[in-house]
Amino acid sequence: MARNNQDRVGSTARNEDAPVSEAVGSNNGSLSFTTPTEFVELPTAGKFYPPEHPLHNQETVEIRYMTAKDEDILTSRALLKKGLAIDRLLENIIVDKKIKTNSLFVGDKNAIIIAARITGYGEKYETKVTCPVCNITQDHSFDLEEQRAVDDLSERVEEYEVKETDSMTYTVTLPRTKAEVEMRLLTGVDEKRLAATAEKRRKHKLPESSMTGQFKLFIVSVNGHDDANSINSFVDNMPASDSRHLRSAYASVVPNVDLTQEFMCIACGYETEMEVPFTADFFWPKR
Repeated sequence: MARNNQDRVGSTARNEDAPVSEAVGSNNGSLSFTTPTEFVELPTAGKFYPPEHPLHNQETVEIRYMTAKDEDILTSRALLKKGLAIDRLLENIIVDKKIKTNSLFVGDKNAIIIAARITGYGEKYETKVTCPVCNITQDHSFDLEEQRAVDDLSERVEEYEVKETDSMTYTVTLPRTKAEVEMRLLTGVDEKRLAATAEKRRKHKLPESSMTGQFKLFIVSVNGHDDANSINSFVDNMPASDSRHLRSAYASVVPNVDLTQEFMCIACGYETEMEVPFTADFFWPKR
C-alpha cells in the first residue's frame, strides 16, 4: 500500500539521487563494496538547534545502513555495561561527523534509531507484549514503517495554552498554583544525566525520582526565577494536578515519532492502540 512519505520518518525518507557515503574494500581493485545511505526526516525539522549546529534548520539527516561492524558495537559487553552501545552506533552511522549524538533532541534521536534498526534488521519488529486487560504475555509483530512524525502539535499546544518564546522555549500557566513555567526541549545530554541520576539512586537504594528529575531539567524558570534552588523547591512542592498538567503540556510541544499501532489480544480479544515497546529485541532480534 502506498504511503505518504511527507508524514513519515525513517527508512522511507530517502533521496533517490543521494550518493552512497562509503566504499568498503581495498583500493587495489581486488574487491570493493559500497554502503548505501538514506535521509531521515527529523521531527524538529532542525528548528530548535542553534545556528552553529550542523542540523540548524535542516529537515533531514543522512545516515548509512548498518553493517556487520556496527553489530559488533551492539554486542560489545563493555559498551553495553556503560550504556554507550546505541550512542556509539549512531555516531558511526551518521554521515556528518560534526553531529554529536548528545546534542540531538530526543525526538530526532528516536527517529534515527528507528531508521537505523530498519536498515539493519528490516521493518518487522517482533517482541513480547502484555495485554493490559488479562495480563497475558504474547508475541506480537509491529511494523516500524507504520510511523509518523509528531511535528504538527498546534491542536495539543492550544489545548494546554502553551506559548512559544523568542528563545525557542515554551511557557505554560499551571492551573492550581497559577505559576508560569518556562520549558525547554531535552537533548541526549539530558537523557544521560537522568539515567546517571537514576542509577546512582538505585545503588544507594533511594526511591526513584524520574518524574521530578525530568521536571528539574526541562524547566527553565518559574515566575521568572531561573536559579536551581527556586526551580527545585517548586518542583518538590508542586501539587499533583499541576504536575500532571505540566507533563501533558511538555509532551504537547515535543516533536517526536509516533509509533502507536493497533493491538489485539489473542487471549481475550481486547483491542487498543499501543505504543511500540522498545525492548531488548529492538536491536537484538532473536533470529
